[in-house]
Amino acid sequence: MRSMRGAVTAGEETALEGTRGRILEELAAAPRTARDLAKKLGIQESAARGHLSRMEERGLVVPTFRREGVGRPRKRYTLTGRGQDLFPKKYDLILDSVVDELLDREGEGYVSALFAEAAVRMARAVTEEVPKGGSPEERAKQVVGALNRLGFRCAIEKTGEGQLRIVRTNCIFRHSAFSHPYLLCDVFDKHLTEALLGQTGVDLEETMGRGGMRCTHLIPLR
Repeated sequence: MRSMRGAVTAGEETALEGTRGRILEELAAAPRTARDLAKKLGIQESAARGHLSRMEERGLVVPTFRREGVGRPRKRYTLTGRGQDLFPKKYDLILDSVVDELLDREGEGYVSALFAEAAVRMARAVTEEVPKGGSPEERAKQVVGALNRLGFRCAIEKTGEGQLRIVRTNCIFRHSAFSHPYLLCDVFDKHLTEALLGQTGVDLEETMGRGGMRCTHLIPLR
């Protein structure tokens, strides 16, 4: 699970493109000065400094200082954890392999119970950011905000019958949901949503794991 410090935003998903993307690639190899980057990329040093300044503001890079001989310490930039998170990760391949192994060894009943417990554990960590109490609608809005900080793209809407629906257009488990839709959607996702809301009876109407364009959870109002 990604750190609770915040997920990479939609705008940052394109950060590996263009000049800043090339800067990130260089910094992934080793810390660099603005002069090093300008020479490597064939741009003005002032332009390199401008890119680095904006990337520092977004928490993608951080300057470090190191003395080399006499004179002032040299200012080099290195990637932060957030900057490193922009590069592709293949956690889903590991998760799929582990799930397949567990299914072969222990069976679906055991793995389903394991995923349900993992969903509740994840919900406990997320709900540390969600205030207690409030109406079902207020609670749902707080939960949507917490999920968005994890990387889900969620919104809340009201149905014609006055019920609430959480709509997600991104799933941080997307690849594994395609591989194991029952475990990720029917078990993990449903238990996670119910644990976050503090109520049962949430109806999982549509899932991306089964070919839907979005995931929708209908919440009964009480």
